[in-house]
Amino acid sequence: MRRAALAALTGLSLAAATLAAVPAQAAAPAHSQLARLVKLKNVRHHQLNLQKIADANGGNRAAGLPGSEITVKYIANQLERAGYDPTVQKFEFDFWQELSEPVFEQTAPEQRTFEPGADFATMQYSGAGDVTAAASPVDPGATGVGSGCEADDFAGFPAGHIALIQRGGCFFSLKADNAIAAGATAVVIYQLPDQPGPVAGTLTKPYGIPVIGPTNAVGTALVQQAQDGGVTLRVKTDTFSEKREAANVIADTRRGKDDNVVVVGAHNDSVLDGPGINDNGSGTAALLEMAAQIHKLGPKLRNTVRFAFWGAEEEGLLGSQHYVDGLTQEERDKIALNLNFDMIGSPNFVRFVYDGDNSAGQNNVEAPAGSGAIEKAFNDYFAKRDLATDPSPFNGRSDYNAFITVGIPAGGLFTGAEGIKTPEQAQVYGGTAGQAYDPCYHAVCDRYGNVDLRGFDQMIDGTAAVTQKFAYSTLTVNGNELARRQAQAGKRAMPDVIGHFATK
Repeated sequence: MRRAALAALTGLSLAAATLAAVPAQAAAPAHSQLARLVKLKNVRHHQLNLQKIADANGGNRAAGLPGSEITVKYIANQLERAGYDPTVQKFEFDFWQELSEPVFEQTAPEQRTFEPGADFATMQYSGAGDVTAAASPVDPGATGVGSGCEADDFAGFPAGHIALIQRGGCFFSLKADNAIAAGATAVVIYQLPDQPGPVAGTLTKPYGIPVIGPTNAVGTALVQQAQDGGVTLRVKTDTFSEKREAANVIADTRRGKDDNVVVVGAHNDSVLDGPGINDNGSGTAALLEMAAQIHKLGPKLRNTVRFAFWGAEEEGLLGSQHYVDGLTQEERDKIALNLNFDMIGSPNFVRFVYDGDNSAGQNNVEAPAGSGAIEKAFNDYFAKRDLATDPSPFNGRSDYNAFITVGIPAGGLFTGAEGIKTPEQAQVYGGTAGQAYDPCYHAVCDRYGNVDLRGFDQMIDGTAAVTQKFAYSTLTVNGNELARRQAQAGKRAMPDVIGHFATK
């Protein structure tokens, strides 16, 4: 398979793909040399090649699989052709895969079968198993605030039973650890009352027993039955986990001060279910073309720009976290800021800018001082073109997280994932209210055609223009003073969400 994939790589298109006409923009672009140099057709060329890599390697570019390995080689090759000396930073991670559809059934006092995806989901890093046993609620009086966070919650829990635990209050992994210590043979962590759908969560490390997350309606009904006379459940999961390798690709511009570095990042992997040409072939492709053009700024490029293509983001932001964890404090202090570009071509897009000053009050992690100035730079750029923006919270869902948790200012752009476009947004941005920003998010249809060319072109321009701004000067972010940052020095506070999985 790998030889075939390499053969496919050598046959990739070397000419840019033909594009559909992009509608004319209402306002002339603000002046930015780099934005003029980074052409949509060349960015689309990279996306097309990423699509070809996925097609030749099982339909995806997921970490730990051949499509990811070939993607890393492609990125490194493109950077070398552009005059860089890239570093491929390999790291080991816990690869996890669900091999077949899970089963969740009530077998007594009556038979009922629950629907995967609608009624429940398998937790990432759940173990494999087929368990039929009585189910027992854990601290059912803790309705609405979670249960299973203390060993005492399992007092009297019958060994061999399936544990029914409500989400909330602590990490899923702690709930699972406590349940296993009490003798549970499977763990069912059901949703909070005010949250829709099943629990899409990660345990952050592999487990040896089945762990699933049903909806609140399913979970509370099972708790009631267990209290009213008993309920027997069957939980079957078919999963696989082993240590595998992923990689970051890092490349610095030859010009610029190496003690004031602008890290510009995008993740290089997709999910297992599709090729990921918006998520995040859009960010990867834009950065590759920007890296190829930025040297034309010449001596005006005063700060080193570090292009970073993060591995295993979809597994829990692993590549960016590995990179930051491996830096000394002195090396961290040389990083002026991080710009993150993860999904910037969504077909039902909104121009989202990360909310560096938390003006919308939705951040669940504190953004370091200077992040507000990054947000302002993006907003100012689009405002000069008479283009609206909306704030997007810092919520731990992308690779900026590793930087802000050690005190490095961050910002960036995003065009939306599974969230639903509001009527107000549709009036401003066009598109369709009531539908997801990206209906192909984490799906097989996230292919080359899954993009709004007008919105993507605008976001590429914003990506390039603000990168150029900070390549020239980071005065508004850090005053060009590289004082030691005050945040946590090597201690990571895990957020509620890492990547697309909730942690608690």
